[in-house]
Amino acid sequence: MSHRYAAVFLICGLLGAGSSAAPPAAPQVQAERLGRGVVAVAQPDGKVFISWRLLANDAPGVAFDVFRQTGTTAVKLNKKTITAGTNWLDEAAQKGQSATYSVQVTGAAKDATDASATTKVWADGYLRLPLQPPPGGTVSSGPETSPYTYTANDASAADLDGDGQYEIVLKWEPTNARDNGSNGITGPVILDAYKLDGTRLWRINLGRNIRAGAHYTQFMAYDLDGDGRAEVACKTADGTVDGAGKTLGDAGKDYRALTVPTDGVPVPSPKDSKYGRILAGPEYFTVFDGRTGAALASTPYLPARGELGGWGGIGGNGGNDQYGNRVDRFLACVAYLDGTRPSVVMCRGYYGRTVLAAWDWRGGQLTSRWVFDSKDAQNPFSGMGNHGLSVNDVDGDGRDEIVYGSMVVDDNGTGLFSTGLRHGDALHVSDFDPALPGLEAWGVHENEEKVAGHENGPGAALYAAGTGQILFSKLPGEDVGRGMAADIDPRHPGAELWVSNPELGLLTSKGERIGPSPRTVNFGLWWDGDLLRELLNDTRVEKWDYQAGQLTKLLEGKDFNAASCNGTKATPCLSADLLGDWREEVVWRTADNSALLIFSTTIPTQHRLVTLMHDRAYRLGVARENVGYNQPPHPGFFLGEGMK
Repeated sequence: MSHRYAAVFLICGLLGAGSSAAPPAAPQVQAERLGRGVVAVAQPDGKVFISWRLLANDAPGVAFDVFRQTGTTAVKLNKKTITAGTNWLDEAAQKGQSATYSVQVTGAAKDATDASATTKVWADGYLRLPLQPPPGGTVSSGPETSPYTYTANDASAADLDGDGQYEIVLKWEPTNARDNGSNGITGPVILDAYKLDGTRLWRINLGRNIRAGAHYTQFMAYDLDGDGRAEVACKTADGTVDGAGKTLGDAGKDYRALTVPTDGVPVPSPKDSKYGRILAGPEYFTVFDGRTGAALASTPYLPARGELGGWGGIGGNGGNDQYGNRVDRFLACVAYLDGTRPSVVMCRGYYGRTVLAAWDWRGGQLTSRWVFDSKDAQNPFSGMGNHGLSVNDVDGDGRDEIVYGSMVVDDNGTGLFSTGLRHGDALHVSDFDPALPGLEAWGVHENEEKVAGHENGPGAALYAAGTGQILFSKLPGEDVGRGMAADIDPRHPGAELWVSNPELGLLTSKGERIGPSPRTVNFGLWWDGDLLRELLNDTRVEKWDYQAGQLTKLLEGKDFNAASCNGTKATPCLSADLLGDWREEVVWRTADNSALLIFSTTIPTQHRLVTLMHDRAYRLGVARENVGYNQPPHPGFFLGEGMK
């Protein structure tokens, strides 16, 4: 059996004390079928760095051989089989030489089904994936016109065609995209799918009845039915055109609030707060075929808008609104709610009323699993959502929960607990304190004077993700915009925690201040040869020098014409363990949006870990990375200095 067809997660059954019965067979959890993912990157001196995946189903102590082929001649590069690390530096490579590299399990026959076991050299030191930008246009409403072009924006990775290799699903955002707090018309949102060689598989145009902006289109790319090929799922509307050219709903409908009257009914002017918003008409949830982009099934989006003023301001955060700001705040994720197969969870609202709707795509049928609804201000689960979310098995029962900022929804769609910490902009969940059982959630919050009843709430807090117990809290009464958690100082057990407010400093996982914090409060990236995590911000990968208390630059993407996304958020299109060994790749767009640039580390390491994409929490973190205010993926275990 090919390696790419056997990778699974296992849930282990436990016997009660003194029981003599045989344990039940552990159910096999649907996981991605990945190939070896070999990558070969040329260095300036001509040497070539090769790395590859260790898979979850590889035998303990598995050994590898590396081959270089020029013409018809293949040469094995290693004299001894490779058992330390899953990377190799070809010091004998010649600069400019045309060669391919392949990796095989020692003693095993070549796996002809795994095309990702062989690769050409990235001669420029990175992979350039050429894009096909959509044509721009002009949106007009009477006297108002809004010209736009397109910018490559958030991306996700999934195996769309079942070959064991990742494709890229990319969101194109028009330059007149809007935040929910602002009125105005926008161009349509476009979703493209690309193979890594630049072949475009399909294009979906979400149409004029889906507004463009960070909070509107959360797209999930994942194999939802276990057939080995990923689907893509997102919110759609009348006028969406799928990858096969078919229009969903009524192509003639235009539900934007524009200045031109429709059916004689007056509509807002450009200065009106509703201008350009879409606050009427049907909303759909659609699953698309990952190979073709064709719509497979659509259903009414849950929940419907309902009362526009019923979605925000509970306890503060600016009060309720009738112009569509809070009603159109969406999140989404993929979760293994039954412990074995993935479901999609589509969400609406987090300032006040909060609704999560879980869907299953099985055997060609889209069915509702459950709906969680906090409903009103008296519900302790109202107003607890973030601009993002996390998916984790917080109670250790093998089934995933949704960590929705300051509260958690159980796998069965009931509220597990609410911390009362309220809304915030950043959330990180992992085993940040390995001395404590279970996972921890580190978040920042907007508990300043405008939040009635929460004026002295913490600006940052760490809580036990399984119970909601507040482990420590900081910065009472402050509005904290960003926060980060990563092991960046080996002198202290577990991860370090910090926020965008510099007075807090760098904290241990116990909340003790250990010195100044990095000014980078964005993404983490495992990049160099140790187990500490590096920091990713804008187009830079940096190392925290914990002794000097300063950042050292390891990679500057601007040297290669790279650009970040999402304005001041300065995020990559994607960061994930896409290729090679367990360390992460970063994907940036070029400044002219003509290509994506994929960078992979060329620093050798002896650490040997299974690809992070075979850790469920991490893989689901990659799936939800494009959601809201993008956050980096974290594994479901402590990965850092001193890890077991």
